[in-house]
Amino acid sequence: MKFLISKELSQTTLMRKLMIAVCVALFFYLGLDVLLHAYVFGFELSDISSTLYGNAEEFIEPILLDTLLLQVHIDLFMSLLSMMIIASIYIRLYSEDGFTKIVVHALFILGLVAPLLLIVSYFTAMACVYAWLGSFMLGHLLGMGMSLRIVGKLLFK
Repeated sequence: MKFLISKELSQTTLMRKLMIAVCVALFFYLGLDVLLHAYVFGFELSDISSTLYGNAEEFIEPILLDTLLLQVHIDLFMSLLSMMIIASIYIRLYSEDGFTKIVVHALFILGLVAPLLLIVSYFTAMACVYAWLGSFMLGHLLGMGMSLRIVGKLLFK
């Protein structure tokens, strides 16, 4: 709790080590989440289209709406949790940087828009799949980059 009051990390090495461990774990979580979505929805755009909309020629049924809603529900919860942790540590360490506000806002917007675009793409056209894929990948890459930047600052301070 001392970290919440004081920004000085030189006195609390245990807190610094814990934050490094959390950021490393979130880095791997975000990377594995990309692999999980690639496995569930497919690795290529044609696979994602077949998963969402089905394919009559290959006798592939579209994903069930309740399965998609469950996936979106889990995505919203986990992205909110991981974004809050990464953003809170990032804001504490980089509060003097003017770029921090833009990065944190972009992380939250991308993290919350991606699951919603997945639902929208289920009911609309392939253009929303491109938007979902772009926001999903950018959000995860941004979160991974922020966690690497946090670890770099905590290790080499």
